[in-house]
Amino acid sequence: MAQQLHVELVAVEEKVWSGEAEMVVARTTEGELGVLPGHAPLLGQLAEPSQVRIKQAGGQQLAYDVAGGFLSVTGEGVTVLAESATPATPAR
Repeated sequence: MAQQLHVELVAVEEKVWSGEAEMVVARTTEGELGVLPGHAPLLGQLAEPSQVRIKQAGGQQLAYDVAGGFLSVTGEGVTVLAESATPATPAR
């Protein structure tokens, strides 16, 4: 089994999503960032507007449109703290 990240996506009003993932991709003010298990700790400011993509085992991917906030990577996992987060609508 591949290593997993524990991911928490939290908006001001509620915890939006929590679970295990293979990878998290987010756009920060420094550029797009992909986080895999074992990534070095960091704190990044999310770009506005932005999207956070969570790749789960089996290839399923979740996407959320986020406004404002930060991405934190620690030894325990990834936390996205956003002002707002809503499920992204699929591109047509």
